[in-house]
Amino acid sequence: MSCLASCCASLTCGLCTSVASGITKRSARVAYCGLFGVSLILSWILREVATPLLKQFSWINTSDNLPKEYFQIQAVLRVSLGNFLFFGILALIMIGVKDQNDRRDSWQHGGWIAKMLIWALLTILMFFLPNVIITIYGILSKFGAGLFLLVQVIMLLDATHSWNDSWVAKDEQKWYVALLIISIACYLAAFTFLGILFIWFNPSGHDCGLNVFFIVMTIILAFAFAVIALHPKVNGSLLPASVVSVYCAYVCYTGLSSEPRGYECNGLHKKSKAVSTSTLVLGMLTTVLSVLYSALRAGSSTTFLSPPSSPRAGGTKPLLQSDDPESGKEKKETESRPVSYSYTFFHLIFALASMYSAMLLSGWTSSSESSDYIDVGWTSVWVRICCEWVTAALYVWSLVAPLIVPDREFY
Repeated sequence: MSCLASCCASLTCGLCTSVASGITKRSARVAYCGLFGVSLILSWILREVATPLLKQFSWINTSDNLPKEYFQIQAVLRVSLGNFLFFGILALIMIGVKDQNDRRDSWQHGGWIAKMLIWALLTILMFFLPNVIITIYGILSKFGAGLFLLVQVIMLLDATHSWNDSWVAKDEQKWYVALLIISIACYLAAFTFLGILFIWFNPSGHDCGLNVFFIVMTIILAFAFAVIALHPKVNGSLLPASVVSVYCAYVCYTGLSSEPRGYECNGLHKKSKAVSTSTLVLGMLTTVLSVLYSALRAGSSTTFLSPPSSPRAGGTKPLLQSDDPESGKEKKETESRPVSYSYTFFHLIFALASMYSAMLLSGWTSSSESSDYIDVGWTSVWVRICCEWVTAALYVWSLVAPLIVPDREFY
Protein backbone atom coordinates (compact mmCIF):
# COMPACT_ATOMS: atom_id res chain seq x y z
CA MET A 1 0.00 0.00 0.00
CA SER A 2 2.80 2.39 0.86
CA CYS A 3 4.44 1.68 -2.51
CA LEU A 4 1.14 2.30 -4.29
CA ALA A 5 0.60 5.54 -2.36
CA SER A 6 4.08 6.78 -3.21
CA CYS A 7 3.52 5.94 -6.89
CA CYS A 8 0.21 7.82 -6.90
CA ALA A 9 1.82 10.80 -5.19
CA SER A 10 4.68 10.89 -7.68
CA LEU A 11 2.28 10.61 -10.61
CA THR A 12 0.15 13.44 -9.20
CA CYS A 13 3.19 15.65 -8.69
CA GLY A 14 4.39 14.84 -12.19
CA LEU A 15 0.98 15.69 -13.64
CA CYS A 16 0.82 19.01 -11.77
CA THR A 17 4.36 19.85 -12.89
CA SER A 18 3.61 19.09 -16.53
CA VAL A 19 0.37 21.08 -16.41
CA ALA A 20 2.07 24.03 -14.73
CA SER A 21 4.95 24.02 -17.19
CA GLY A 22 2.53 23.97 -20.10
CA ILE A 23 0.77 27.18 -18.99
CA THR A 24 2.05 30.06 -21.05
CA LYS A 25 1.48 33.77 -20.62
CA ARG A 26 -1.34 33.68 -23.15
CA SER A 27 -3.08 30.70 -21.55
CA ALA A 28 -2.75 31.92 -17.95
CA ARG A 29 -6.24 33.41 -17.91
CA VAL A 30 -7.73 30.14 -19.12
CA ALA A 31 -5.73 28.33 -16.41
CA TYR A 32 -7.36 30.49 -13.74
CA CYS A 33 -10.73 29.51 -15.21
CA GLY A 34 -9.70 25.86 -15.02
CA LEU A 35 -8.73 26.22 -11.37
CA PHE A 36 -12.07 27.86 -10.65
CA GLY A 37 -13.83 25.01 -12.47
CA VAL A 38 -12.02 22.47 -10.28
CA SER A 39 -13.31 24.30 -7.20
CA LEU A 40 -16.88 24.08 -8.51
CA ILE A 41 -16.56 20.34 -9.11
CA LEU A 42 -15.00 19.86 -5.67
CA SER A 43 -17.84 21.80 -4.03
CA TRP A 44 -20.43 19.71 -5.81
CA ILE A 45 -18.74 16.41 -4.87
CA LEU A 46 -18.23 17.35 -1.22
CA ARG A 47 -21.83 18.52 -1.00
CA GLU A 48 -22.94 15.01 -1.87
CA VAL A 49 -20.43 12.78 -0.06
CA ALA A 50 -18.69 14.73 2.72
CA THR A 51 -21.47 14.65 5.35
CA PRO A 52 -20.18 11.55 7.22
CA LEU A 53 -16.67 13.02 7.31
CA LEU A 54 -17.73 16.44 8.57
CA LYS A 55 -19.69 14.80 11.39
CA GLN A 56 -16.35 13.65 12.81
CA PHE A 57 -15.13 17.24 13.25
CA SER A 58 -16.16 18.41 16.72
CA TRP A 59 -15.81 22.11 15.83
CA ILE A 60 -18.27 21.62 12.93
CA ASN A 61 -20.61 19.03 14.44
CA THR A 62 -21.60 21.01 17.53
CA SER A 63 -24.89 19.16 18.15
CA ASP A 64 -26.20 15.62 17.86
CA ASN A 65 -29.34 16.61 15.96
CA LEU A 66 -27.89 18.60 13.08
CA PRO A 67 -29.56 17.77 9.73
CA LYS A 68 -27.75 16.58 6.64
CA GLU A 69 -28.36 19.95 4.95
CA TYR A 70 -26.23 21.67 7.59
CA PHE A 71 -23.13 19.65 6.72
CA GLN A 72 -23.75 20.07 2.99
CA ILE A 73 -23.85 23.84 3.39
CA GLN A 74 -20.72 23.74 5.56
CA ALA A 75 -18.81 21.81 2.90
CA VAL A 76 -19.85 24.19 0.12
CA LEU A 77 -19.14 27.37 2.09
CA ARG A 78 -15.72 26.18 3.27
CA VAL A 79 -14.53 25.30 -0.24
CA SER A 80 -15.95 28.59 -1.47
CA LEU A 81 -14.16 30.54 1.27
CA GLY A 82 -10.83 28.96 0.34
CA ASN A 83 -11.40 29.86 -3.30
CA PHE A 84 -12.49 33.38 -2.36
CA LEU A 85 -9.38 33.95 -0.25
CA PHE A 86 -7.11 32.62 -3.00
CA PHE A 87 -8.43 35.01 -5.64
CA GLY A 88 -8.96 37.81 -3.13
CA ILE A 89 -5.31 37.68 -2.07
CA LEU A 90 -4.22 37.73 -5.69
CA ALA A 91 -6.48 40.74 -6.31
CA LEU A 92 -4.83 42.61 -3.42
CA ILE A 93 -1.32 41.67 -4.53
CA MET A 94 -1.97 42.91 -8.07
CA ILE A 95 -3.23 46.36 -7.06
CA GLY A 96 -1.35 49.04 -8.98
CA VAL A 97 0.25 46.82 -11.65
CA LYS A 98 0.34 49.06 -14.73
CA ASP A 99 3.19 47.78 -16.88
CA GLN A 100 4.88 44.49 -17.66
CA ASN A 101 8.17 45.57 -16.09
CA ASP A 102 6.52 45.26 -12.68
CA ARG A 103 7.75 42.09 -10.96
CA ARG A 104 4.17 41.21 -10.08
CA ASP A 105 3.39 40.78 -13.76
CA SER A 106 5.43 37.57 -13.71
CA TRP A 107 3.50 36.46 -10.62
CA GLN A 108 0.28 36.82 -12.57
CA HIS A 109 1.43 34.49 -15.35
CA GLY A 110 3.88 32.15 -13.63
CA GLY A 111 4.53 30.17 -10.46
CA TRP A 112 1.69 27.74 -11.10
CA ILE A 113 2.99 24.91 -8.93
CA ALA A 114 3.11 27.28 -5.95
CA LYS A 115 -0.34 28.65 -6.80
CA MET A 116 -1.86 25.17 -6.95
CA LEU A 117 -0.31 24.27 -3.59
CA ILE A 118 -1.50 27.52 -1.98
CA TRP A 119 -5.02 26.98 -3.37
CA ALA A 120 -5.10 23.41 -2.03
CA LEU A 121 -3.76 24.46 1.40
CA LEU A 122 -6.29 27.28 1.70
CA THR A 123 -9.12 24.91 0.81
CA ILE A 124 -8.00 22.36 3.40
CA LEU A 125 -7.42 24.96 6.13
CA MET A 126 -10.99 26.24 5.76
CA PHE A 127 -12.25 22.97 7.23
CA PHE A 128 -10.44 23.77 10.50
CA LEU A 129 -12.07 27.17 11.02
CA PRO A 130 -14.79 27.65 13.64
CA ASN A 131 -18.41 27.79 12.51
CA VAL A 132 -18.84 31.46 13.37
CA ILE A 133 -16.42 32.49 10.63
CA ILE A 134 -18.26 30.35 8.09
CA THR A 135 -21.58 31.83 9.20
CA ILE A 136 -20.28 35.37 8.67
CA TYR A 137 -18.91 34.39 5.26
CA GLY A 138 -22.29 32.88 4.34
CA ILE A 139 -24.01 36.19 5.11
CA LEU A 140 -21.44 38.20 3.14
CA SER A 141 -21.73 35.77 0.24
CA LYS A 142 -25.32 36.85 -0.37
CA PHE A 143 -24.11 40.37 -1.15
CA GLY A 144 -21.11 39.12 -3.13
CA ALA A 145 -23.37 36.85 -5.18
CA GLY A 146 -25.61 39.81 -5.96
CA LEU A 147 -22.59 41.76 -7.19
CA PHE A 148 -21.58 38.86 -9.40
CA LEU A 149 -25.05 38.77 -10.94
CA LEU A 150 -24.54 42.46 -11.75
CA VAL A 151 -21.21 41.60 -13.38
CA GLN A 152 -23.01 38.96 -15.46
CA VAL A 153 -25.37 41.64 -16.71
CA ILE A 154 -22.51 43.97 -17.66
CA MET A 155 -20.76 41.13 -19.45
CA LEU A 156 -23.94 40.34 -21.35
CA LEU A 157 -24.37 43.95 -22.46
CA ASP A 158 -20.72 44.15 -23.49
CA ALA A 159 -20.98 40.92 -25.49
CA THR A 160 -24.20 41.83 -27.31
CA HIS A 161 -23.00 45.30 -28.26
CA SER A 162 -19.69 43.89 -29.49
CA TRP A 163 -21.48 41.19 -31.50
CA ASN A 164 -23.78 43.73 -33.12
CA ASP A 165 -20.97 46.18 -33.88
CA SER A 166 -18.76 43.50 -35.44
CA TRP A 167 -21.48 42.43 -37.89
CA VAL A 168 -22.54 45.98 -38.71
CA ALA A 169 -18.90 46.88 -39.40
CA LYS A 170 -18.82 44.32 -42.23
CA ASP A 171 -21.28 46.59 -44.08
CA GLU A 172 -22.75 43.82 -46.21
CA GLN A 173 -26.41 43.06 -46.79
CA LYS A 174 -26.13 39.40 -45.77
CA TRP A 175 -24.90 40.40 -42.30
CA TYR A 176 -27.77 42.85 -41.88
CA VAL A 177 -30.21 40.11 -42.87
CA ALA A 178 -28.56 37.74 -40.40
CA LEU A 179 -28.92 40.32 -37.63
CA LEU A 180 -32.60 40.74 -38.44
CA ILE A 181 -33.28 36.99 -38.53
CA ILE A 182 -31.50 36.36 -35.23
CA SER A 183 -33.26 39.29 -33.59
CA ILE A 184 -36.70 38.08 -34.69
CA ALA A 185 -35.87 34.52 -33.59
CA CYS A 186 -34.78 35.75 -30.15
CA TYR A 187 -37.95 37.76 -29.69
CA LEU A 188 -40.14 34.85 -30.77
CA ALA A 189 -38.28 32.58 -28.35
CA ALA A 190 -38.64 35.10 -25.51
CA PHE A 191 -42.38 35.64 -25.94
CA THR A 192 -43.06 31.93 -26.49
CA PHE A 193 -41.18 31.05 -23.34
CA LEU A 194 -42.97 33.74 -21.34
CA GLY A 195 -46.29 32.33 -22.59
CA ILE A 196 -45.26 28.91 -21.28
CA LEU A 197 -44.42 30.49 -17.93
CA PHE A 198 -48.04 31.61 -17.66
CA ILE A 199 -49.06 27.96 -17.85
CA TRP A 200 -46.42 26.70 -15.43
CA PHE A 201 -46.63 29.39 -12.75
CA ASN A 202 -50.25 30.55 -12.96
CA PRO A 203 -52.25 27.35 -12.42
CA SER A 204 -56.00 27.64 -12.64
CA GLY A 205 -57.92 27.86 -9.40
CA HIS A 206 -55.22 29.76 -7.53
CA ASP A 207 -54.55 33.43 -6.94
CA CYS A 208 -51.07 33.88 -8.41
CA GLY A 209 -50.99 37.64 -8.81
CA LEU A 210 -47.32 37.92 -7.88
CA ASN A 211 -46.23 35.45 -10.55
CA VAL A 212 -48.45 37.13 -13.13
CA PHE A 213 -46.92 40.48 -12.21
CA PHE A 214 -43.38 39.12 -12.72
CA ILE A 215 -44.22 37.64 -16.12
CA VAL A 216 -46.22 40.62 -17.40
CA MET A 217 -43.47 42.99 -16.30
CA THR A 218 -40.96 40.93 -18.29
CA ILE A 219 -43.18 41.13 -21.39
CA ILE A 220 -43.52 44.89 -21.01
CA LEU A 221 -39.75 45.25 -20.64
CA ALA A 222 -39.15 43.20 -23.79
CA PHE A 223 -41.46 45.49 -25.78
CA ALA A 224 -39.86 48.57 -24.25
CA PHE A 225 -36.39 47.40 -25.25
CA ALA A 226 -37.41 47.21 -28.92
CA VAL A 227 -39.24 50.55 -28.89
CA ILE A 228 -36.34 52.41 -27.27
CA ALA A 229 -33.66 50.71 -29.37
CA LEU A 230 -35.44 51.55 -32.64
CA HIS A 231 -36.20 55.15 -31.72
CA PRO A 232 -34.64 57.56 -34.25
CA LYS A 233 -32.79 59.54 -31.58
CA VAL A 234 -31.27 56.44 -29.99
CA ASN A 235 -28.23 54.79 -31.51
CA GLY A 236 -29.53 51.31 -30.79
CA SER A 237 -30.06 48.02 -32.56
CA LEU A 238 -32.63 45.25 -32.41
CA LEU A 239 -30.09 42.46 -31.77
CA PRO A 240 -28.98 43.57 -28.28
CA ALA A 241 -32.61 44.30 -27.40
CA SER A 242 -33.70 40.80 -28.41
CA VAL A 243 -30.82 39.06 -26.62
CA VAL A 244 -31.45 41.02 -23.42
CA SER A 245 -35.15 40.11 -23.71
CA VAL A 246 -34.27 36.40 -23.87
CA TYR A 247 -31.96 36.79 -20.89
CA CYS A 248 -34.66 38.56 -18.87
CA ALA A 249 -37.14 35.79 -19.72
CA TYR A 250 -34.60 33.20 -18.56
CA VAL A 251 -33.91 35.07 -15.30
CA CYS A 252 -37.67 35.37 -14.72
CA TYR A 253 -37.96 31.60 -15.13
CA THR A 254 -35.10 30.89 -12.72
CA GLY A 255 -36.71 33.20 -10.18
CA LEU A 256 -40.13 31.59 -10.46
CA SER A 257 -38.70 28.06 -10.42
CA SER A 258 -36.90 28.92 -7.16
CA GLU A 259 -40.18 29.44 -5.34
CA PRO A 260 -40.73 27.04 -2.42
CA ARG A 261 -41.99 23.62 -3.48
CA GLY A 262 -45.01 23.94 -1.23
CA TYR A 263 -46.09 27.21 -2.88
CA GLU A 264 -49.34 26.54 -4.73
CA CYS A 265 -48.44 28.82 -7.65
CA ASN A 266 -45.26 26.89 -8.43
CA GLY A 267 -46.68 24.58 -11.08
CA LEU A 268 -43.44 22.64 -11.31
CA HIS A 269 -43.42 21.51 -7.67
CA LYS A 270 -44.40 17.96 -8.66
CA LYS A 271 -41.10 17.70 -10.53
CA SER A 272 -39.14 19.66 -7.99
CA LYS A 273 -35.97 17.60 -8.01
CA ALA A 274 -35.67 17.69 -11.80
CA VAL A 275 -36.28 21.41 -11.81
CA SER A 276 -33.68 22.03 -9.10
CA THR A 277 -31.10 19.96 -10.98
CA SER A 278 -31.74 21.84 -14.22
CA THR A 279 -31.51 25.11 -12.32
CA LEU A 280 -28.18 24.02 -10.88
CA VAL A 281 -26.79 23.02 -14.29
CA LEU A 282 -27.95 26.24 -15.96
CA GLY A 283 -26.70 28.33 -13.05
CA MET A 284 -23.31 26.64 -13.08
CA LEU A 285 -23.11 26.98 -16.86
CA THR A 286 -23.86 30.70 -16.80
CA THR A 287 -21.36 31.16 -13.97
CA VAL A 288 -18.57 29.41 -15.86
CA LEU A 289 -19.41 31.23 -19.10
CA SER A 290 -19.42 34.61 -17.33
CA VAL A 291 -16.07 33.96 -15.70
CA LEU A 292 -14.59 32.54 -18.90
CA TYR A 293 -15.86 35.52 -20.90
CA SER A 294 -14.41 37.96 -18.39
CA ALA A 295 -11.07 36.17 -18.62
CA LEU A 296 -10.88 36.03 -22.40
CA ARG A 297 -12.53 39.42 -22.96
CA ALA A 298 -10.08 41.20 -20.67
CA GLY A 299 -8.03 43.71 -22.65
CA SER A 300 -10.65 44.53 -25.26
CA SER A 301 -11.19 48.16 -26.08
CA THR A 302 -14.88 47.96 -25.16
CA THR A 303 -14.58 46.27 -21.80
CA PHE A 304 -14.14 47.88 -18.42
CA LEU A 305 -11.46 45.30 -17.59
CA SER A 306 -8.88 47.39 -19.49
CA PRO A 307 -7.05 49.94 -17.35
CA PRO A 308 -6.66 53.48 -18.76
CA SER A 309 -2.95 52.87 -19.37
CA SER A 310 -3.65 49.88 -21.60
CA PRO A 311 -2.90 50.35 -25.31
CA ARG A 312 -6.26 48.69 -25.98
CA ALA A 313 -8.19 51.03 -23.76
CA GLY A 314 -8.33 53.76 -26.35
CA GLY A 315 -5.37 55.85 -25.28
CA THR A 316 -4.06 58.03 -28.11
CA LYS A 317 -1.29 59.95 -26.42
CA PRO A 318 1.84 59.53 -28.59
CA LEU A 319 5.18 58.57 -27.15
CA LEU A 320 8.02 61.05 -27.36
CA GLN A 321 10.21 60.32 -30.34
CA SER A 322 13.88 61.05 -30.83
CA ASP A 323 15.63 62.02 -34.04
CA ASP A 324 18.60 59.83 -33.12
CA PRO A 325 17.98 56.22 -34.38
CA GLU A 326 20.30 54.72 -31.76
CA SER A 327 18.62 56.68 -28.99
CA GLY A 328 15.24 55.53 -30.21
CA LYS A 329 16.42 51.92 -30.22
CA GLU A 330 17.65 52.12 -26.64
CA LYS A 331 14.42 53.76 -25.58
CA LYS A 332 12.37 51.06 -27.27
CA GLU A 333 14.26 48.42 -25.35
CA THR A 334 13.81 50.10 -21.98
CA GLU A 335 10.33 51.59 -22.28
CA SER A 336 7.60 49.95 -20.24
CA ARG A 337 4.76 48.08 -21.92
CA PRO A 338 1.37 48.62 -20.26
CA VAL A 339 -0.62 45.60 -19.17
CA SER A 340 -3.64 44.87 -21.35
CA TYR A 341 -6.16 44.39 -18.52
CA SER A 342 -6.63 45.03 -14.83
CA TYR A 343 -5.22 42.07 -12.91
CA THR A 344 -6.97 43.17 -9.71
CA PHE A 345 -10.41 43.36 -11.28
CA PHE A 346 -9.76 40.07 -13.08
CA HIS A 347 -9.24 38.21 -9.81
CA LEU A 348 -12.08 40.10 -8.15
CA ILE A 349 -14.45 38.55 -10.71
CA PHE A 350 -13.35 35.07 -9.61
CA ALA A 351 -13.72 35.97 -5.93
CA LEU A 352 -17.30 37.14 -6.46
CA ALA A 353 -18.03 34.09 -8.61
CA SER A 354 -16.87 31.90 -5.72
CA MET A 355 -19.48 33.53 -3.51
CA TYR A 356 -22.18 33.11 -6.14
CA SER A 357 -21.39 29.42 -6.66
CA ALA A 358 -21.65 28.89 -2.89
CA MET A 359 -25.09 30.47 -2.83
CA LEU A 360 -26.17 28.46 -5.85
CA LEU A 361 -25.12 25.14 -4.31
CA SER A 362 -26.35 25.89 -0.80
CA GLY A 363 -29.78 27.29 -1.63
CA TRP A 364 -28.61 30.76 -0.51
CA THR A 365 -27.58 29.22 2.87
CA SER A 366 -31.17 28.21 3.69
CA SER A 367 -31.28 24.83 5.42
CA SER A 368 -35.05 24.76 5.84
CA GLU A 369 -35.59 23.00 2.53
CA SER A 370 -34.81 19.42 1.60
CA SER A 371 -31.27 18.70 0.46
CA ASP A 372 -32.66 17.60 -2.89
CA TYR A 373 -33.65 21.19 -3.65
CA ILE A 374 -30.92 23.44 -4.96
CA ASP A 375 -31.23 27.22 -5.16
CA VAL A 376 -34.74 27.25 -3.67
CA GLY A 377 -36.40 29.86 -1.46
CA TRP A 378 -37.85 33.36 -1.49
CA THR A 379 -34.39 34.89 -1.10
CA SER A 380 -33.32 33.33 -4.38
CA VAL A 381 -36.60 34.41 -6.02
CA TRP A 382 -36.18 38.07 -5.18
CA VAL A 383 -32.47 38.11 -5.98
CA ARG A 384 -33.25 36.75 -9.45
CA ILE A 385 -36.14 39.10 -10.09
CA CYS A 386 -34.17 42.12 -8.90
CA CYS A 387 -31.32 41.01 -11.15
CA GLU A 388 -33.75 41.03 -14.08
CA TRP A 389 -34.90 44.55 -13.28
CA VAL A 390 -31.32 45.77 -12.87
CA THR A 391 -30.50 44.21 -16.24
CA ALA A 392 -33.36 46.14 -17.83
CA ALA A 393 -32.29 49.38 -16.15
CA LEU A 394 -28.66 49.01 -17.24
CA TYR A 395 -29.61 48.20 -20.82
CA VAL A 396 -32.00 51.15 -21.10
CA TRP A 397 -29.33 53.37 -19.53
CA SER A 398 -26.77 52.21 -22.11
CA LEU A 399 -29.20 53.40 -24.82
CA VAL A 400 -30.27 56.75 -23.39
CA ALA A 401 -27.06 57.73 -21.59
CA PRO A 402 -25.32 58.95 -24.79
CA LEU A 403 -28.21 61.40 -25.23
CA ILE A 404 -27.96 62.64 -21.66
CA VAL A 405 -24.15 62.69 -21.45
CA PRO A 406 -22.94 62.87 -25.08
CA ASP A 407 -19.26 63.35 -24.20
CA ARG A 408 -18.83 59.89 -22.63
CA GLU A 409 -18.66 56.39 -24.11
CA PHE A 410 -20.85 53.80 -22.38
CA TYR A 411 -20.19 50.63 -24.40
